[in-house]
Amino acid sequence: MSLLKITTRDVATGPLLEIAGELDYTSAPALRELLTTLTLRPGQRLVLDLAAMEFCDSSGLTALIAARNHAHAARADIALAAVPPRTLRVLRVVGLDQVFPLYADSHSATRALTPPPGPDSGTSRTRAAGP
Repeated sequence: MSLLKITTRDVATGPLLEIAGELDYTSAPALRELLTTLTLRPGQRLVLDLAAMEFCDSSGLTALIAARNHAHAARADIALAAVPPRTLRVLRVVGLDQVFPLYADSHSATRALTPPPGPDSGTSRTRAAGP
């Protein structure tokens, strides 16, 4: 079992969450809790970089949907970057590939949006979660 690690970085387009490890029943609440602490402004983009995510179950998918809902409530955008092949297959099967914009990597996801003005560029925080 691989613990969930979430690193939060502020980039020009908005928050970038790097998700590593397993996003599952035991760890998904940590992502949902972190979302409540994120301040999004209208026009920003929340990017979830899944390059280091090793596993995602239905609770993890629900947490991704919660992230989307959080972003949309703030009139912000959301994107998934570097989705692992197994997770991408599941997203396609359940139709979430039509709900989330998907990018090959976080650089593409953050470059695809014209950044709003803001002073919060370049900071970083890391959280670890586990049973």
